[in-house]
Amino acid sequence: VQLQASGGGLVQAGGSLRLSCAASGRTFSIYVMGWFRQAPGEEREFVAACNWRGGSTSYADTVKGRFTISRDNAKNTVYLQMNSLKPEDTAVYHCAARKSGSWLSTREDAYDYWGQGTLVTVSS
Repeated sequence: VQLQASGGGLVQAGGSLRLSCAASGRTFSIYVMGWFRQAPGEEREFVAACNWRGGSTSYADTVKGRFTISRDNAKNTVYLQMNSLKPEDTAVYHCAARKSGSWLSTREDAYDYWGQGTLVTVSS
């Protein structure tokens, strides 16, 4: 499975961005898709996840109510709609996929495939 993330950019605080992650290859093996982010000098952290075959979603407390994860199975794509962005949301955002188990893990090591990341910069 290959993952290609896109949609990052520079936005002012309070603005919105939508990230996309297109999956290719053995996409039938995907059970869960997730987004993680890594700010400069920080460890990578969980942002959101969704069940690839159902409606379950999970969010980090820091983004709950502002970010929405969704999927389009026909396009093999998962999205992260980010609203009310804050400077502390500045990070490289990575999408990830897991090939077994439907629980929405927040742990990096639960995911098998990773995209290259897309940079989101939020100015104050």
